[in-house]
Amino acid sequence: MKKIVALLLLLAASSLALAAQTRPSAKASAKSAAAANLFPIQEGFVDANGVMIYYQIIGQGVPLMIVHGGPGASHDYFLPYLLPLARTNKVVFIDERGSGRSAKLEDASQYTVENMADDVEAVRKALGLGKISLLGHSYGGVLAQAYAFKYQQNLSHLVLASTFHSTQAINDALARMKQNMPADERQKLDDLEKAGLFDKGKAWERYRYPKDYADLAWGDGYFPYLYQRHPDPNYDPESALTGTSWDLYREMWGSHGEFVVDGNLKSVEWADRLPSIKVPTLVICGDHDESDPAISRAMHDKILGSKLVVLPESGHMTFVDQPSMFIQSVNDFVHGK
Repeated sequence: MKKIVALLLLLAASSLALAAQTRPSAKASAKSAAAANLFPIQEGFVDANGVMIYYQIIGQGVPLMIVHGGPGASHDYFLPYLLPLARTNKVVFIDERGSGRSAKLEDASQYTVENMADDVEAVRKALGLGKISLLGHSYGGVLAQAYAFKYQQNLSHLVLASTFHSTQAINDALARMKQNMPADERQKLDDLEKAGLFDKGKAWERYRYPKDYADLAWGDGYFPYLYQRHPDPNYDPESALTGTSWDLYREMWGSHGEFVVDGNLKSVEWADRLPSIKVPTLVICGDHDESDPAISRAMHDKILGSKLVVLPESGHMTFVDQPSMFIQSVNDFVHGK
């Protein structure tokens, strides 16, 4: 009997020792919890088709690549607004060729939406991302469509945010925006455009009037369509253009003003191509968007099975006006909710 009791005591002691070895210590548990709250940034460059493309990764989960607008801006305007997506996604920001921290090109004719789509694919492959969700905002949505037309097999989801599929449609929307400006401001804007400042690459230089072109175009003209619910108190029309890669912008957007696209983007007339997009697609915009909601509705009608979300009290910067709604809409969509 004593031997049996001793054996049982020995077995119990062994079990306790084993449990102590396998059970995480309080210190280890705290360390693990702290690590779960850390979101380190990985950044670098990918040599994409001979062009060094900057990328920045934050978060864990399914890969969600985000491409910016402009054309010629950078990923910086998404921050800090899109950071909550990093809680459930491996968010990959890039600066497109000629933009932000990516390489500038001597030959501006190489700034095309098709080349940029190839750059996105090169980054995807170099980072070993597998299938990605791709979110494009404004011009970035045009880029996202170009990517889907050529590399659809590498997409799990597509998000087209405040964008367009037709240069004619966006030009019509821009013309209405310009017409809605106060008459005296619109006349000043017309005078500056006739003076050919865009063609000279000096769109923001003060010229004849107390207000320069950026104040008129991005202030009086664009501002009511950029923000609605949460206008950025630090918004500066001057920086809207001075922060842009001018050579790229002029090549793609054009040389005759902010309210007409007549650069190489004029080739974007994709209504007939949209039905070829078969991956799950979210079309999202603001109800006061610079990219008229009617354009988003037309895209939604052309992409079979797509989802349309029009955010209330929102301009072009939907993720600033309605940050919670935007984040939830995108997150629920890419995670199939």
